[in-house]
Amino acid sequence: MKPLVSILIPAYNSEKTVADTIHSALAQTWERKEIILVDDGSTDRTAEIARRFTAKGVKVVSAENQGAAAARNRAYLLSQGDYIQWLDADDILSSDKVERQLAALQPGDSKRVLLTSTWAPFYYRTSSAQLINNSLCQDLSPVEWLLRKMSENLHMQTATWLTSRELAEAAGPWDTRLKSDDDGEYFCRVLLECERTHFVQQAMVFYRVSPSNRLSHIGASDTKKDAMLISMKSHIKYLRSLEDSERVRKACLIYMQNWYGSFYPERQDICEELQNMAAQFEGHLEEPRLRWKFAWMKPVLGWKAAKWAQTTLPHLKASFIRHCDKAIYKWEARRNRAKLSAEGA
Repeated sequence: MKPLVSILIPAYNSEKTVADTIHSALAQTWERKEIILVDDGSTDRTAEIARRFTAKGVKVVSAENQGAAAARNRAYLLSQGDYIQWLDADDILSSDKVERQLAALQPGDSKRVLLTSTWAPFYYRTSSAQLINNSLCQDLSPVEWLLRKMSENLHMQTATWLTSRELAEAAGPWDTRLKSDDDGEYFCRVLLECERTHFVQQAMVFYRVSPSNRLSHIGASDTKKDAMLISMKSHIKYLRSLEDSERVRKACLIYMQNWYGSFYPERQDICEELQNMAAQFEGHLEEPRLRWKFAWMKPVLGWKAAKWAQTTLPHLKASFIRHCDKAIYKWEARRNRAKLSAEGA
């Protein structure tokens, strides 16, 4: 019998996107699947919209708002699948994503092979999505995967993974303390338990780029900064448990330096802790560098103002692009409706 795949969707205030996400789960060509959505105490119409799909076999559960990690844990406990497909409530799977990944397994492969896939960010139109192609997009050992992630400042989007239940059980639950980078920390633990990763290029995930309040964005939130520090410590511990070498120590220093600017200069307590950690690797973290477009502001307006500009202006640019893409998306939808209406006349 073919394995059962559990598609698990945590959702919070996702009324504008959750229907598209569920549609993509239902459209999976892998027939033996279950779809479970846990609404994490949404205050909008997310749960109402999701329940419209219960007749098609989607299980919808409402819970008190406790965060994405808690919602994922709840969904997992309700699932029965041999494989787990995590899917956030604003992302989209290509229709053959799961089938292509499972088809890529070879006879004799164990349940400890961790499957990944291609992914592409988009705003509203998946047709305009740009494929991500970096050094993680290949078959790798766990230690090589973590080394590249940490030294090159890379990541793999949450829905790209297809995880066997054996791996999920070995990794343990999502860490509910983490209000940022919960997926990064979780899949580090999955990687620790896997034999290798197997990248399936033909499988595709579309990652919707959200406004700056998305889970992965730290911003000025002290709660998210505290969570990020926990995740960083875990990343370093996990990598060193696989290999404690000069290249690993170098990767850890680069990793800390890359994230140092998220805490500097506002959170001097975290900055000091990171410096102490760097000293253990016989290194020192430098003051974060501003990009040339914003470096001139530092002597005139001060570091904090220059950092604010460097952080905020790209978000404003992204917001403008998002609004343009939304306008084109709506225009195309109206055109398609008009075309269908004309054909039916």
